[in-house]
Amino acid sequence: MIPLRDTVKSRTVPVLVLLLIFLNAFVFVIELTLGDRIGVFFMEAGFVPGKFFSGESYGGSVLALKRFSPLFSSLFVHGGWMHLIGNMLFLWVFGDNVEDHVGKVKFLILYFSSGVIASLAQGAVSSGSNVPLVGASGAIAGILGAYYLLFPFSKVLTLIPIVIFPLFVEIPAAVFLIYWFFLQLLSGALSLTGPQWSQVAWWAHIGGFAWGLLFTLVFGKPRRRYS
Repeated sequence: MIPLRDTVKSRTVPVLVLLLIFLNAFVFVIELTLGDRIGVFFMEAGFVPGKFFSGESYGGSVLALKRFSPLFSSLFVHGGWMHLIGNMLFLWVFGDNVEDHVGKVKFLILYFSSGVIASLAQGAVSSGSNVPLVGASGAIAGILGAYYLLFPFSKVLTLIPIVIFPLFVEIPAAVFLIYWFFLQLLSGALSLTGPQWSQVAWWAHIGGFAWGLLFTLVFGKPRRRYS
């Protein structure tokens, strides 16, 4: 299912959402210029669980920065056009209302803390992996968790591809997001059974969404009903 828009109108311009989309697109353009160096870039900017959890001694501020900075830089790196477009579409559809509702400071804290928690959640189930984790999906999953609590009664115009015939339906946001989260849980469980299921960081999505729920329960405003 592909979300196209929701029925809740934002009262303010989603400055941070637009800025994040621009920064992600800008970094991707840089990626396109790297050629054969892209693998090195992924290893440096991406979050590599095996490096992070290796137990190395990181003495000094420079080495500490080298260890922890990928938790943030990885959120702006994407593996391809579809990876980027899919993430930015979800951020655009759901992020504007969350930014409008919780305020810009809390939105930034939610976004980046969700991204960090998401990476650590994925790292917890693949601590020995040397495959770089890249993409904003963990951070955006936190936004989805917040949206689920804040706007459960809104509707999401959704594209459902059926063979070659597109079907457009309005789905309650709570139903859409519960279905999305169930798919992440199912895929995450299957990813533990073998490498064929582990190409996507499912546990990053699960961890980010769960953190978004918790963050909003603690720091969010009371939810309002939208039809």
